[in-house]
Amino acid sequence: MITAPFDVRAFGATGDGATLDTAAINAAIQAAHAAGGCEVVLPAGRWLSFSIRLLSGVALRLDEGCVLEAADPARHAGAYDPAEPNPFDLYQDFGHSHWRNSLIWGDGVEDVAIVGPGMIDGAGLTREGPGSRWTRQAGEFPVSMAGLSPEEMAILVPDLETMAGQGNKTVALKSARRVRLEGFTIWRGGHFAVLATGCDHLAIRNLRIDTNRDGIDIDSCRHVTIADCRVNTPNDDAIVLKSSLALGELRSTERVEITRCHVSGFDLGTMLDGTEGRTQQLAPDQDRVTGRIKLGTESNGDFRHIAIRDCVFTRSRGLALETVDGGTIEDVAIDNLVLREVTTAPLFLRLGHRSRGPEGTGRGAMRRISVRNLTAFDILPDYAATIAGLEGDPIEDVTLADIRLVYAGGGETDWARRRPDDMAQAYPEPSMFGPTPAHGLWARHVTGLTLDRVRIETLKPDPRPPILLQAVHGARFSRLDLTWPEGAEPIVCENVSGLVAEPPRRSALATVEGNPR
Repeated sequence: MITAPFDVRAFGATGDGATLDTAAINAAIQAAHAAGGCEVVLPAGRWLSFSIRLLSGVALRLDEGCVLEAADPARHAGAYDPAEPNPFDLYQDFGHSHWRNSLIWGDGVEDVAIVGPGMIDGAGLTREGPGSRWTRQAGEFPVSMAGLSPEEMAILVPDLETMAGQGNKTVALKSARRVRLEGFTIWRGGHFAVLATGCDHLAIRNLRIDTNRDGIDIDSCRHVTIADCRVNTPNDDAIVLKSSLALGELRSTERVEITRCHVSGFDLGTMLDGTEGRTQQLAPDQDRVTGRIKLGTESNGDFRHIAIRDCVFTRSRGLALETVDGGTIEDVAIDNLVLREVTTAPLFLRLGHRSRGPEGTGRGAMRRISVRNLTAFDILPDYAATIAGLEGDPIEDVTLADIRLVYAGGGETDWARRRPDDMAQAYPEPSMFGPTPAHGLWARHVTGLTLDRVRIETLKPDPRPPILLQAVHGARFSRLDLTWPEGAEPIVCENVSGLVAEPPRRSALATVEGNPR
């Protein structure tokens, strides 16, 4: 039996942008669920609401011309659903530990959907939230935040009491099954535009997100597709996979495909209006604008069988794979990425030992990582592509093939002499080590590194070697094209064994004309 869609106006919703429609929208969802599941429609209009509770079998459709606006507790009579108690909230941020303090949330639901083509405007959401209750201050925050005053830190990491009645996520899903998010737009989505935790069989397609913090966060989920999405996040990560302890168990993130997505760090709102502004230079962590695809930082569980292909990064930090809380990252296939205006390192693989987790949390592992057909232009000269394991715990079996990296060049001579510490406990970011001692690729504590058809160029001369290897064992290099200064070595090796390398071909300086935007 096919049930006709339920129009929220039949339940008393007005869509006038001034009247709260929370009760009417939730009543329509309850009726659709009771009818065995069907579509709930928000027609053209401006629908003002606090928390909307998804129920199994219900698809929420935002029609053309529909704007679902997140109400503001400071201006409207009401509040978001309170953050539910979570006895497992010690090791991850407040935003990751709660789901009901959101504009739209579902807990344990099955066969649900939110579809467009309408818009969600998170006008009344907050982008803030306290950090984790776990404290070992040495490694909890990025190195770039070390100089912040107590007042500045209080703004970035507010007290728990300030969150009462606030909503800090647009869409939050916990332990859901068979979910479809498709075709709608999110503008200023709070701490997370989309947070999915412990969900299986999740399809996210054709979303446009222009938001003031994280875009899409996938935490401890399995069988996930993220396709054809456009995500602009100058202040945080655009698409990020995590594996936290928010559900009180080690649950891997696995079988995830991210394909045909475009992430960026344009000024807030300027992806949606088409102007693609470039005024903002720093994210709130005092490092350069973000807007990237990342695995980690929360990494208590494992990451397995992850595919990232046919994606574009513009004006953002590069691709980052990070495990610092005991999890293993393995069997990651990356293919056909184009990066432009890279604000930190184009590629950052990091195995660290922050160990934000229960007593005995170990170091984790990273292995079997394949990066093919990656091209990056306009790269900040400070930070080379970096693969950094730890002494005794190397990153294993990394392949870089058909890679072209074009850096601005012009690094300082003193940078070549730098030998930063391992910084095992530090929050992982490419800037954590300071300017890197190589201008193209820096690999340290790696076993099994293959480079094939890798081209490293600079627009201006750079005194650093293009490649520095430290404690790298069992590497094979073939068909390398490198740019290096007269009198310098193209590949500097320190504590390296088992290297089999063809002599690199020396390339001329790159030209701006050869680096398309």
